[in-house]
Amino acid sequence: MCAKQVKKEARQVPTTGHEWDGIEELDNPMPRWWVWVFYATIIWGIWYSVAYPAWPMLTQATRGYLGQSTRADVEAEIKRFDDANAEIKAKLVAAPLTGIAGNDELNQYATAAGAAVFKTWCAQCHGSGAGGVQGKGYPNLTDNDWLWGGDMEAIYTTINHGIRNTTDADARYSEMPKFGVDQLLDETQIGQVVEYVLQLSGQEHDAALATAGQTVFVDNCAACHTETGAGDRAQGAPALNDAIWLYGGDRETITATVHGARYGVMPAWAGRLSEDEVRAVASYVHSLGGGE
Repeated sequence: MCAKQVKKEARQVPTTGHEWDGIEELDNPMPRWWVWVFYATIIWGIWYSVAYPAWPMLTQATRGYLGQSTRADVEAEIKRFDDANAEIKAKLVAAPLTGIAGNDELNQYATAAGAAVFKTWCAQCHGSGAGGVQGKGYPNLTDNDWLWGGDMEAIYTTINHGIRNTTDADARYSEMPKFGVDQLLDETQIGQVVEYVLQLSGQEHDAALATAGQTVFVDNCAACHTETGAGDRAQGAPALNDAIWLYGGDRETITATVHGARYGVMPAWAGRLSEDEVRAVASYVHSLGGGE
């Protein structure tokens, strides 16, 4: 006689209490393997935060009992490359500035190292390609128009000491008078001299005003910019008889320049950069096409 088959009832799984359009969410337990992996990650996370720098404090993060430091790793890597380049750096520092370009080994290293220095410290103002930032007062370093000279020694001096800063006693320094603000010229005279400057640079201008402006220019501006408007590098006075403008060469911008002057500042890099880095970036700038 066969035993009567007993049908098991399906196990009832509780729900989470959530329901959408009659569909209930079952509260099934998580798989056992998933739970153990979850616990393992918690344990691993606690160990990691104790072993490595992790928790921020008032002045620094916890160091971790393993003593790991990514900053120390970077410093060690930099030192490794500095040690590898120590010999060529010493040669670069000892070489005459004018002799770097003629030495293939030094020139190759200086150009490559100078490009890295430039992209790190100089590109923010002069642009990644050294073409300057138009209308912002940052000069183009790829042409042959130089405020303070474009040979190696002049470029080196400018980088080393900067321009019109208050941190280096040997900084390049020049100051244009604020002809309008300080009432050295009235508005009529400013308008006349602006038209003359437009004439010097070959732009459209008012001939009658430019004729009167020539006298104003000779009396007030020629001492720095010369009578022909060719500029004077020794004073950092730009040429006004070409199409290269540091702040812009339209009538409105020139008027603003004459009225309130310009006063661009470049930091001194001596002390911020090592001697070999200053020489390298000077070589790089000189090689861009505008160096003399």
